[in-house]
Amino acid sequence: MKQQRTLAIIGGMSWESTLTYYKLINEGVRESLGGQHSADILMHSLDFAHIEALQAQGDWEAMAQVMEDSAKRLKLAGAEGLLIATNTMHKLADNVIKASGLPLIHIADATVSAIQAKGLNKIALLGTKFTMGDASDNATHFYKSRFIEAGIDVIVPDDTQQNVVHSIIYDELCQGVINAKSKTAFIQVIRSLSEQGAQGVILGCTEIGLLINSNDSHIPVFDTAHIHANAGVRFLLS
Repeated sequence: MKQQRTLAIIGGMSWESTLTYYKLINEGVRESLGGQHSADILMHSLDFAHIEALQAQGDWEAMAQVMEDSAKRLKLAGAEGLLIATNTMHKLADNVIKASGLPLIHIADATVSAIQAKGLNKIALLGTKFTMGDASDNATHFYKSRFIEAGIDVIVPDDTQQNVVHSIIYDELCQGVINAKSKTAFIQVIRSLSEQGAQGVILGCTEIGLLINSNDSHIPVFDTAHIHANAGVRFLLS
């Protein structure tokens, strides 16, 4: 009897965090099923240099085509559900769903559930500029709106802090560089957002967890890579 559904991962954005996903999902399946069990996973790891260039150009139409093609390929390979192993590219979640006809485990929805479980209603968000967005666009933003709809207020760093966070993600974390000064910079941003009333902080880029963890913050940390991977395990075993 088949014990798992087949989960497909669109990854490589960057491969540094996709590696974390693969490890966590396999560990979760082994913990649940025991023995020699591992996760029933299909993966398409994209070339992030191409994606990053399109992001810099703001060419979301071209990125949508890449994501749609990936989703279709994974469906043909036998996927029963999809997971996009990055926060920013969830801007194209609807495109992926429409192209594949498969259920998508949305990273923001999984994170909303984790925050609600802690009873919090005001949260800080760190991520790329695409994910953090302007402080005035929460209601319609592709990512933050899902928290607003769930009754959770979202606050983001100011423009200067956003530039720092964004730069560290792309110039360091996505390239496997872990810098102590960058850790300090993130901790300072978290403290600033806490002083503005944030009850917890979302690590809204799947690479941030390579630099920051709960030991580095005096407020609860919600690591989206870990939360999303756990949701992937639940899908596999449901």
